[in-house]
Amino acid sequence: MSNEQKPVYGGQAVVEGVMFGGKHHYVTAVRRKDRSIEYFELPRKSNPVVASLKRIPFLRGIVAIIESSANGSKHLNFSTERYDVDPADDHLIKEQEPSKLSMILGVAAIGVLSFLFGKFAFTLIPVFLADLTSPIFPGKTQQILIESIFKLILLLSYIYFVSLTPIIKRVFQYHGAEHKVINTYESGKELTVKNVQAHSRLHYRCGSSFILFTVIIGMFLYFFFPTDSLWIRILTRIALIPFVLGISFEVLQLTNKLRDVPVLKYLGYPGLWLQLLTTKEPNDDQVEVAILSFNRLLKKEKEAGKQQETEEIV
Repeated sequence: MSNEQKPVYGGQAVVEGVMFGGKHHYVTAVRRKDRSIEYFELPRKSNPVVASLKRIPFLRGIVAIIESSANGSKHLNFSTERYDVDPADDHLIKEQEPSKLSMILGVAAIGVLSFLFGKFAFTLIPVFLADLTSPIFPGKTQQILIESIFKLILLLSYIYFVSLTPIIKRVFQYHGAEHKVINTYESGKELTVKNVQAHSRLHYRCGSSFILFTVIIGMFLYFFFPTDSLWIRILTRIALIPFVLGISFEVLQLTNKLRDVPVLKYLGYPGLWLQLLTTKEPNDDQVEVAILSFNRLLKKEKEAGKQQETEEIV
């Protein structure tokens, strides 16, 4: 089976584990305190409206980001509650079945709001910093370039300093394990620890690349709008956030399609360079967790596919 014929799978590193998502399911595998593996599985709910929106270029990126933030937060919440708790003490973890409303307004909403807050902060703080330099660099082009430089410095500094904390460093290692598993699968190789470790920890479809593209795309879009008044500049940046996200998503998809094309493959290199910060080389135990998570997802996807075929026949 060629890479083009294979289903496209995405993933996300969580605390002491990895989440993978397919057409029908999301699966997370987490290494518990006693070294055992626990799984968290959620069906991928089909929504006709969302499915329709995800077929519209530029708009589909925003929908995918919101969906990813909402689902990812649930799996991250699961891992943070369990990774450092011995299974014998599971009764200490608060277990209550949340209502549908509380799920919408709870964990999922926190994930979406956290992403939006971060996006607003990384968009607006550079505006204020650049405006402080306006007496020295008053020109529009100068201001936009300085604003973009501040945004890039802020992004790189944030990633670097959080990566120094032990828990985030391990999350970045699991991020690397996630990429290695996807790269191994897409290459057609068997998913063994040895094979996976031989592959790159970088991947063209990574969300880290997407974040960097928002900086680059934003810079080019800003040239079409005024910077004269600080408040107009702020309102413009806020209004452009959906456009920046939508275009950046399309650029990310394009660079992935061109990754095997000579010369054009270099379009995705800036995103890959950023992944040198957001991923770390995983150890064999971490790779094992990623493999178990992915294999579990493949099993669930296969079962869902057979069930769907049966329902269509009936």
